[in-house]
Amino acid sequence: MALPNAKAFLHLTYAYAVNFSGRLAMQTYLGTIGSGKVGFTVIGKLADGQPDYIGGVRGLIERNTMRYYLAIDTFLEAANAPPAAQLEKRLQSWFAATERYPRQLHEVDRGAYLEMKRAEYLRQQTVH
Repeated sequence: MALPNAKAFLHLTYAYAVNFSGRLAMQTYLGTIGSGKVGFTVIGKLADGQPDYIGGVRGLIERNTMRYYLAIDTFLEAANAPPAAQLEKRLQSWFAATERYPRQLHEVDRGAYLEMKRAEYLRQQTVH
């Protein structure tokens, strides 16, 4: 929805439902490589005084929702760049935005991310 002063309001909803095999895969992920992943909701404090963030499925949903939000934000931010520069601006801005939340969103280093996304973009351009 358009708002005054070149602003917009966007309402994002997120639904989550899985079948038995999806639940099994999710439990396997959360019990192995996803076991240390956390979301953004603080559920307490650790012994050293640092925040204790929610984990599990709720943490996963929070991380994915933030990734979507950052993708929309950086997409819109790059719209003012020259068309030929928009992709690179989006990639750089999204990575930088996710790195503001390293505990929740850091997955790969900048070089690996950019290489993967540039290659993905090229593949998409050749497939019609």
